[in-house]
Amino acid sequence: MACANLHCKRGWTCRDDCKYECMWLTVGLYVQEGYKVPQFHGKWPFSRFLFFQEPASAFASLLNGLANLVMLNRYKAAVPPSSPMYHTCIAFAWVSLNAWFWSTIFHTRDTNLTEKMDYFCASAVILHSVYLCCVRTLGLKRPAFATVFGGFLLLFLACHISYLTLVRFDYGYNMAANVAIGLLNLFWWLGWCMRNQQRLPYVWKCVAVVLLLQALALLELLDFPPLFWVFDAHAIWHISTIPVNILFYREVKAAYLGFPGGHLSSHRNFSSARGLLHMPLDRARGFC
Repeated sequence: MACANLHCKRGWTCRDDCKYECMWLTVGLYVQEGYKVPQFHGKWPFSRFLFFQEPASAFASLLNGLANLVMLNRYKAAVPPSSPMYHTCIAFAWVSLNAWFWSTIFHTRDTNLTEKMDYFCASAVILHSVYLCCVRTLGLKRPAFATVFGGFLLLFLACHISYLTLVRFDYGYNMAANVAIGLLNLFWWLGWCMRNQQRLPYVWKCVAVVLLLQALALLELLDFPPLFWVFDAHAIWHISTIPVNILFYREVKAAYLGFPGGHLSSHRNFSSARGLLHMPLDRARGFC
């Protein structure tokens, strides 16, 4: 089959373009004979756009990254570096941005490297969320424990990546590991929120974030052919998480500004908050 020069110029090799055309020829034959749409190497067929292999998932990943970046800048503008948890939240934001970057790259072009980076960076986000929970619930009172626990999580991530890279890239193991860590993260956050719901009225946002993320992740279980050959369950999942990023950053800003709504609506409010923003760490521990 002749190579489509236009797509070759957009980064598709003749071999890749031939695979793409043969894939759709096969899909057409299956549908014509009344069979279900087949998967190719475990993945649904997608209609490419320009150089995007999975345009909806790639665009949604990009929007998630942009939402993270915008809210990160707003957080940095509202919360001073001297406040508790500032650097931990900033680090989590950059880990998330890195994950969305590789998710965008992976859905643009599916290669062995981009797939691994997408999976590994997603695992890093889940583990860092557990670390964020540890620091917020225990770390301000027991910083040594948080440091040791953070080291353990880094060691686990290194072993996880080493196994998938050097031994066998096991999709089932990777899924099971991420689900287990995600459940630990869920119940830890919910436990902390339940204990502090009377004292800290803004924790409902934290509850909403963790429950929404877990509920939306269930979309991955809906394995169906892409709608219009563009929107599959994975793409819809990524689209659904965009507003959750905004809610998450509003919650952490509310927590460390000390306002239930997390907004600095007036100069008077800002002045009254300055004492909280710059209070010593030992006094700030009472807010966690």
